[in-house]
Formats: sequence, structure tokens, C-alpha cells
Amino acid sequence: MTDPLNHLYISERSDALSVSRKTHSIAGISTSVYGLDELPEQASEIACLWLLHPRLATQERMTKIATTILTNWNDKIRKACTSPSLPVKGLIAVAFDQRNHGTRLVDPLCNESWKQGNPQHAQDMFSIFQGTAQDVSLLIDYLPSFVFPTSDCKITDNLVLGVSLGGHAAWSCILHEPRISAGVVIIGCPDYVNLMADRARLSKLPSWTSGDPPGSRFLGSNDFPSSLLNAVRKYDPASLFLDYMDTKADITPLRTGPLPEPTESEKAALRPLLTRFIAGKRILNLSGGIDKLVPYHRGEVFLTWFKQAIASSGWFSDGAVIFEDIIDESAAHNVTPKMLDEAVRFVCETLEANSKGQEKLGSVREAKI
Repeated sequence: MTDPLNHLYISERSDALSVSRKTHSIAGISTSVYGLDELPEQASEIACLWLLHPRLATQERMTKIATTILTNWNDKIRKACTSPSLPVKGLIAVAFDQRNHGTRLVDPLCNESWKQGNPQHAQDMFSIFQGTAQDVSLLIDYLPSFVFPTSDCKITDNLVLGVSLGGHAAWSCILHEPRISAGVVIIGCPDYVNLMADRARLSKLPSWTSGDPPGSRFLGSNDFPSSLLNAVRKYDPASLFLDYMDTKADITPLRTGPLPEPTESEKAALRPLLTRFIAGKRILNLSGGIDKLVPYHRGEVFLTWFKQAIASSGWFSDGAVIFEDIIDESAAHNVTPKMLDEAVRFVCETLEANSKGQEKLGSVREAKI
């Protein structure tokens, strides 16, 4: 797999920008904190942006994203603040190595795919990024005591941004960590079963090809054990919510068509679930139009259903979910400068919106760039 962040590092933008970086060992995790030295003196409330790197990468690869977002926000508040005594919201960013990556590497094979010879690709990838999402919750607990041990500064907002494997983890953070109010998912997928079923098909796994029809034996096989499916239903966005829908007539695990609107009884079961996991949150989903590794269409069926539910005219509009679904039509499995522009805009708008209070109705924005 090529590095999804290469396009940012070979572009000409932001190369001269820099922000401070300090490293702490927190709960045994080497943690990089960006932007502490640049915090305005009058900033007593701090927002923290958690940065989750791609598969086969390390925390260092998130430096440019951290630098660009922090520089833009600091410039914005500097221009908007008319008096140095007025309170402003500061922003820091935090990166760390995902499990089995960088300083935490245990077995390189566990980071590879079926085609690269890892027979437990589905188990490894899901458990690694779910573990990383749990690490975010752990670090939210303890980061303040390391970076602000005697200060009046308080981290009042937590946002997450993840790329590829980090994007999968970001979806989990958004759903399962109540202190995460917003997230940016870049070339990630909210439907793990659909993504891995398609990858099994393309890899021509025997568990896929031996079924009649093909794929009917994939779930529950050694490649995707039933116990893994149980974990996916607990954490994955699509499986978590769609398990309450009557879609069990599907013979193969691939979701290829539109899903019906839930019945009234299904809505009654789904509403407290959506309220618990997603209400009031802001999400930016950035995808590559020609991405073959994490194709947009593998999450599209769920995303269409989700957007219909949370839109201002949807049955869960009062959940006040703000969702943006943006596709860079010329992008493959990589982060482009246009995607970074959208991420910068979204983070800044989210920090401003958090100061104004929560929206009353949900909204959906779709765009191609």
C-alpha cells in the first residue's frame, strides 16, 4: 500500500510552516503534542484534535496536518481578537502510533492484507483500529495532567481526524467516545463488513469463491469468524445500526442496493441508539472518487441511509447531527491538498460553532470537489 499522505508532502503548500512539538509518555504510549507553545496567553479553554495515522505509517506522518490546521486556527483567532485580554479558545493536536505500528510494533505481518499473506487480516485490522480508538479515550483521561499539570487551562473540546486505518478508528471514536464532539474521516469506511467482503471477493479467497452464490460462506469462516462479526456489530457504524433493520434476507454480505426507510417499530428501536451514539455531533467524511483500496461505494449504501435519517427532513432530524459528505473526484487512496483545505475549514467552523451552542436540527451537505 502506498502512503496516502505522500500527496501532501510532495505538494508545495505549507512547507515553511512549523509549530512546537513535545513528546510525553502517557500510559506507556509515546504521545506527540503539537501547538502548546503557540497557545494564546488568554486561552483558558483548549480544544484538542486527535490525529490518527494510516496503516503502515507512524505518528510522524500526521505532522503536516497538525501544522496546517493549528497555523490556520491560530491565525484566525489572532485576526479576530480585538483585545489581548479577551478570552479565546486555544487548539492543540495530538498524535500517537496506532497499535502494532511505529514504537508499538509487535508483528509486521499483522498490518498486512490477505494478498500480502496475512490470513487473519480481518481480525487484525479491526482489532488494531478499535484498540486505537480505545487508546484515544484513555489518553483523553490523562493528557491534561501531563500537559497542564498546574495550569488553569482546561481541555473543553475533543475532535478527531483520521486517515485510512485512522479514518476507520475515527468513526469508532465519534460513536463510542462521548467526549468527542466532532470528527473528520478521510478515506475511511463506516461499513466494515461491506469493505472486507469486497476485499475478500477481489482477493479470491476460498471462503468467498466456494460459496453458492459466491460470498455466502464468507461470514463465519476462518477469514471472518462469527466472534469477529459479534464485535463488529458492537462497534462498527453500519453493523451497529443496520442490525436493527430487517435486512437478514441478504444471501451475501455485500450491500449493493438502497436500504428502505425503517418501519415505525424499527425507528422506535433505533432512535435511542442514535441518540446515545451520534446526536449533536459534527462529521466530515472525505473520500477519493477513484479510491480502489477503500472505495466510496462500499460505505455508500449505509451513508445514504444515514443521511436520509439525520437530514433536516429526516426521521432523526431532531438528533441535530451535522454531516458533510465530500468526494474529491480525482483522488485515489490518498489525502489531497483539497481534502486538507476542507478539513481545515471544518475544524475551524466546528470550534466556532461549539462556542455558539448546539444546532436544533440536523443537516447534510454533499459535494464533489
